[in-house]
Amino acid sequence: MFDRPLKILLVSAEVVPFAKTGGLADVAGSLPKALATVGNDNMGNDVRVAMPRYRQIEGAAYRMDFPVPFNSRYETAVIRESSIEAHYQDKHKTIPVYLVDNYHYFYRDRMYMFDDEAERFAFFCRAVLEMLPRLEWQPDIIHCNDWQSGPIPLFLKTHYLHNSFYNRIATVFTIHNLQYQGNFPKGTLQILGLGEEYFHPERLEFYDMVSFMKAGIVYADIVNTVSRTYAVEIQRPELGERMDGLLRKRSADLYGIVNGINYHEFNPRTDARLHRNYDQHCIENKKENKFALQRELGLPVRDVPAIGLISRLVDQKGLDLIAKIIDDLMEQNIQLMVLGSGESYYENLFQSIKARYPEKIGLYIGFNAILAQRIYAGADMFLMPSRFEPCGLGQLISLRYGTIPIVRFTGGLADTVSDYNPATGSGNGFGFKDYSETLLLNTINRALKLYKEKPEEWQRLVKNAMELDFSWARSGVEYLSLFQEAMSKHLSAQRIA
Repeated sequence: MFDRPLKILLVSAEVVPFAKTGGLADVAGSLPKALATVGNDNMGNDVRVAMPRYRQIEGAAYRMDFPVPFNSRYETAVIRESSIEAHYQDKHKTIPVYLVDNYHYFYRDRMYMFDDEAERFAFFCRAVLEMLPRLEWQPDIIHCNDWQSGPIPLFLKTHYLHNSFYNRIATVFTIHNLQYQGNFPKGTLQILGLGEEYFHPERLEFYDMVSFMKAGIVYADIVNTVSRTYAVEIQRPELGERMDGLLRKRSADLYGIVNGINYHEFNPRTDARLHRNYDQHCIENKKENKFALQRELGLPVRDVPAIGLISRLVDQKGLDLIAKIIDDLMEQNIQLMVLGSGESYYENLFQSIKARYPEKIGLYIGFNAILAQRIYAGADMFLMPSRFEPCGLGQLISLRYGTIPIVRFTGGLADTVSDYNPATGSGNGFGFKDYSETLLLNTINRALKLYKEKPEEWQRLVKNAMELDFSWARSGVEYLSLFQEAMSKHLSAQRIA
């Protein structure tokens, strides 16, 4: 039934290379490339992307404009078009990116955190749907990502329910981080063009608020998140962010697919950002990246275990555990290389640690993409003791570069990192389960012991890590299966109706 290319529209509030604040943009920029070049047909799938046109986005060509019925009035949407290029083996495809422009809503000095967020993204969702018939393009699937696109499944089953152009479009709603929900006052119903009957626990009401995240979960044909373990964890009160009951109710339609990374971009054999390229066949070249990185960070150049940490400096990332063990850790002959920015508390914390251990801590507060790649390549180990982690990209990149992850087994970290077993040689990293500074220190010490005492086993572990496949090609196939499931479910529901 689905042995044909699919028409897929991915909708996201941010997409690399146009706009980014976090991992959502990386996924939204990479997944379409995989979807466009995999599938049953040699030509791949017809994949397109929609996002807001923020002020900093330049170079997009005018395509059309039209009035959008919105909040008891009409608001003009201007559609501009750009593209991203997809390369896979001998395939090349250009993926259209439609940028929804409106001076009032999107011509601002930052992307988020405004008082009218509900109005901005409700307009964006309505404009995306109004755009489709004007493009004369009818997708099989609209893939919505996080709360900013949550109203799209809602609109399809309310305002567009009896419009024949839309009634065959299925929806998948992906939760990238349940903590960010898009919850707004009850008056948001007017913005959505809906009546009081939707302010109900079975619909949009969420603790006396209207939730865009809940709209996506309730009204999408299929819901998924970015790892199998996180899909289970968010059905429990501990990580369910008060939506665990709703997610348990939709458990039959709730899936988990681990994110991938772009293996063409993240390739230690060809990465121009590195001081020395290498692969699993010449791992010895990796060490030259460590020495160069030590010089770049102002650390003594010596062959000691180097632990990398690239992270948003926020509570979610388990940084409090690191703070509790740092003095014990610094008693050892190691170096810690930190790159990140975030909450002032943690920025100041790492600056104070750097001041106490200037020859053992390399620190860069801020974002530096080139330095990040050099840490992935130059460190021996990569630290991610997260309190929770829906998927995580850092451990996937570190594995690609032969930098062994040390993680807490939660969310995507549990799905992608397996504990090294010295008896069998199996595993690709080191991990612990309970959120404990003692377990973190013990796990780091296990890794250091293997590195120092059994270098041949360590080299074999590095080689095994580099030969794993966490590319988007693998995840793209899983998403195609999920889209087909959503289409089947949508058609079945229509027949019953």
